[in-house]
Amino acid sequence: MPHVELNGQNIFYEDTGGEGPPVVLAHGFLMDLSMFDPQVSALAPELRVIRFDARGFGRTQSDGKRFTYWDSAEDYIRLLDHLGVERAVVGGMSQGGFLGLRAALKWPDRVKGLVLISTQAGVDDAATLAGYRGMLETWRAQGPIDPIVHTIAGLILGAREHWEPWVSRWRKTQVESLVAPTLALIEREDLTARLSEIPHPAIVFHGDADTAISIERGRALASSLPGCKAFVEVKGAAHASNLTHPDQVNPPLLAFLREYA
Repeated sequence: MPHVELNGQNIFYEDTGGEGPPVVLAHGFLMDLSMFDPQVSALAPELRVIRFDARGFGRTQSDGKRFTYWDSAEDYIRLLDHLGVERAVVGGMSQGGFLGLRAALKWPDRVKGLVLISTQAGVDDAATLAGYRGMLETWRAQGPIDPIVHTIAGLILGAREHWEPWVSRWRKTQVESLVAPTLALIEREDLTARLSEIPHPAIVFHGDADTAISIERGRALASSLPGCKAFVEVKGAAHASNLTHPDQVNPPLLAFLREYA
């Protein structure tokens, strides 16, 4: 699959193609498009599944320039332009949900619905923000040492059985590629007061063992979206619930997409 120049970035993406309704999935912070492999296998027989590596992750290299999640949401829309897709269900996991919400607010006519996994409209508390800054500074000073990558793995993936290949990938990550994405994460604004502006049909998934973003924040997101059709509590899942517990995510996701995509 190719890279494409759009919105000033060289974005790597994958597209299953086909005649099915399109859905675009964006990954979480520190992840890449492969985190949706379990969804592609389940959805591709009926839907056109498009996914991409966000700025600074996977095969989309960071150019070192500062950006906001509004810029990244525009990457979504320009990718749709490139592929000739007028409207799609959009969303993703955590950071990917931040982009989906912004796409729905700024380009509402391009969005048919929202898939929101382990995400929130709000911002992180002071302790969490300090933790992100500390992670970046430690990574810069000492490299991706075990205490960092193991903490991240536990937070995002939960049980050790889910840690690979992600821990191995993080150990190869250059810290400079993380600076701009981390600042975008830390400096994003609170969209809670604007959720009433999003009428699109939505489905919200959240792991009951998620300590990165609490399930209470997921419930609050679902209850504040006028078009939310379902809130799915993923039993036993940490942050990347779609990756670690696809058996609980895929059936309601496919049912939602059959109706609203």
